[in-house]
Amino acid sequence: MAMMDKIKQYFWFMFGIIGVVLFWAGVWEGIGGLPYLENPFISLIVGLGLLALSALFFKGTNPFWGEKEGEIHKILHQVHSHPQKHEFHIKYHDNIKHSEILYKANKLKSIEKGFLVFAEKSGKEIFVPFHRVTQVLHKGKNFWKL
Repeated sequence: MAMMDKIKQYFWFMFGIIGVVLFWAGVWEGIGGLPYLENPFISLIVGLGLLALSALFFKGTNPFWGEKEGEIHKILHQVHSHPQKHEFHIKYHDNIKHSEILYKANKLKSIEKGFLVFAEKSGKEIFVPFHRVTQVLHKGKNFWKL
């Protein structure tokens, strides 16, 4: 991801967080008469807990634990350059077939701009975007999972 895209992404994260804070400030002001929520530390803990729980609902916006896309990028490059590449399998979700497709990593021809390029025996190339990869297996066991 380009630096400008990251800046835009974090701007919108901060914009959303400010919106959430202002919303909850109004809610807290409305229910501020409750004895437990008058303590600022308890309000802070409750607010941080709610913000952390928001990651369950919005997977793409997770400001606490980093980017999944960067993680899968590193894993796939590691698999592509691994000397025993034939021991790995890559599973991705195919929107056309509405199913999970499993490819051997030794069919992985190259990695280009966020896409995996698999070569089939017929000479046909299959392009799979990184965001569709759901699992990487090593010797049949889970190596990485979304």
